[in-house]
Amino acid sequence: MIPMDCPPFLVSWNITKRCNLKCSHCYLDASELEGNNEATTVEAHRFVDEIASVNPQAMLVLTGGEPLMRPDIFEVSCYASQKGLTVVLGTNGTLLEDKLIEKLKDSGVKGVGVSLDSLNPSYHDTFRGQDGAWQKTVKAIDSLRLHEVPFQLQLTATRQNMQEIPSFIEFAYEKNAKAVNIFFLVCTGRGQDITDITPSEYEEILKYLTEAEDAYKGKIMVRARCAPHFLRVASENPLHGSTSGCIAGRGYLRISPEGFVTPCPYIPVNSATYNLKEKPLKDIIETDRQFTSLRKPQYSGRCKGCEFAESCGGCRARALASTGDLMGEDPWCAYEPKGSDAKKIEVNPLWTIEAQERLKNIPSFLRGMVKKGVERYAKHKGIERITPELMAELRKRSGR
Repeated sequence: MIPMDCPPFLVSWNITKRCNLKCSHCYLDASELEGNNEATTVEAHRFVDEIASVNPQAMLVLTGGEPLMRPDIFEVSCYASQKGLTVVLGTNGTLLEDKLIEKLKDSGVKGVGVSLDSLNPSYHDTFRGQDGAWQKTVKAIDSLRLHEVPFQLQLTATRQNMQEIPSFIEFAYEKNAKAVNIFFLVCTGRGQDITDITPSEYEEILKYLTEAEDAYKGKIMVRARCAPHFLRVASENPLHGSTSGCIAGRGYLRISPEGFVTPCPYIPVNSATYNLKEKPLKDIIETDRQFTSLRKPQYSGRCKGCEFAESCGGCRARALASTGDLMGEDPWCAYEPKGSDAKKIEVNPLWTIEAQERLKNIPSFLRGMVKKGVERYAKHKGIERITPELMAELRKRSGR
């Protein structure tokens, strides 16, 4: 059975492979002409039913490709919303116009994630493969703000744009975004041909993001994505990055345009990957080898003996891509574990009845992350009992 603490609270669905751009880093290698194998509208509704059956309060991210190129996107989002799912859209923003934004609101979409990879139009347009893309995306951001649709901005960090991350965060704040997500490239699809930033550069950016998260606390959420090492970098103050490390297969999963289910978008479909057209989602989560191994990880390499294995765990997609082993070490981690010399945390904090009741009031798609974050803080501080007062303090200090 699916463990009670591991239902998928976040589902990313590549609802189409079709796209009006040709981004350098696309893990789907998407293009406008490809979409023949994606799920039909009837199948899409059944996929929604499957998601709702394992967690009717999950957050569903409809992305692509470019999801707005799918003709039935509003019908699917409306159906998912009626099922109780929290529906958000992940888009490149170039197709977002006033009428479409209103249709998204009417179809139950609660928020939009917009990808913008630079404040330099030329770099963004080159990275996204279309002249004029930057101007269209920034116009869409202003339209979302005008129509009072909550949105967040997303940037994929590369060596070419890493120096402008501070100004990008300020730009997102000035545009009234709810959050800014700095994504770190996982080399799959077209992205496998892009030169990565180095592990030391990766570490440098993460250190800056811990500072930015503190500086913008209460103003805008600053987050590192596909960067579980963020928790190690911020370990001196566990309030930073209060989400968990990698949650692939442990509260998070991806559905491909064809219906295949993987633990995250960067873990590719293989010959053993199950398809929702043939197997119920609950059964896939219970029996798929990747999902079961991620719930009880047995790491190898440096990750095996690392004192941060539980809180961080490394990026499993990078490990798989570089070593061929889902449980291998993450090549982007520059940390050398201390092994037996590391300080061990012995305390296992207990939740008071009152704290458990407060936890139940948190939306289910956030509950798992909040629980792990509070427990990690309590362990770090040697706190033996988790109370509502402690939860309130952490909420206040994290600016939420």
